[in-house]
Amino acid sequence: MSLEQLIANCQKKNAKAQEELYKRYNRLLFSICLKYSPNYADAEDNLQDSFLTIFNKISQYQSKGSFEGWMKRVTINTALQRYRKPGFLELVTNENVADEDSVIVDIDESSISLDFLLQIIQELPDRYRLVFNLYVLDGYSHNEIAEMLTISSGTSKSNLARARHILKEKIELDNQEYFKQSQNQ
Repeated sequence: MSLEQLIANCQKKNAKAQEELYKRYNRLLFSICLKYSPNYADAEDNLQDSFLTIFNKISQYQSKGSFEGWMKRVTINTALQRYRKPGFLELVTNENVADEDSVIVDIDESSISLDFLLQIIQELPDRYRLVFNLYVLDGYSHNEIAEMLTISSGTSKSNLARARHILKEKIELDNQEYFKQSQNQ
């Protein structure tokens, strides 16, 4: 079945089409949920909530732009909803933060594994992980992030700078431990 037919059938609330859509895209959307969730169980919950939202709002998709991109945006917004609740996410505000490009993480990319990098990103505090993922991994601007998280763009910049600083420290610490281990062998 073509994607256009699948979308049309999902718009008609066809259960088989919804199941097929889920099978085609659950892995992709789950990887997004993992980026925006503090743990695996929350990512699973966010995936289910995302598909419910997709199925409920699929009639709003106008076939303009990528359907996959539309689903990714729905998934990100669904995952972020729990962070928008008052008091859930204490964001640090600092309007006088240096531009994010001035915080450079200078590492030898071949010296760290992708698994380690993903792990330390996942370990970031929520307020930093969300901004880091939105800005660095998904390419949103600080103004877009500010709107999505109901914060100022200065807060977004501040939290990105702090996230990069934490990641740099963890990578440097890991490299130091690796160096010590290799000298002891």
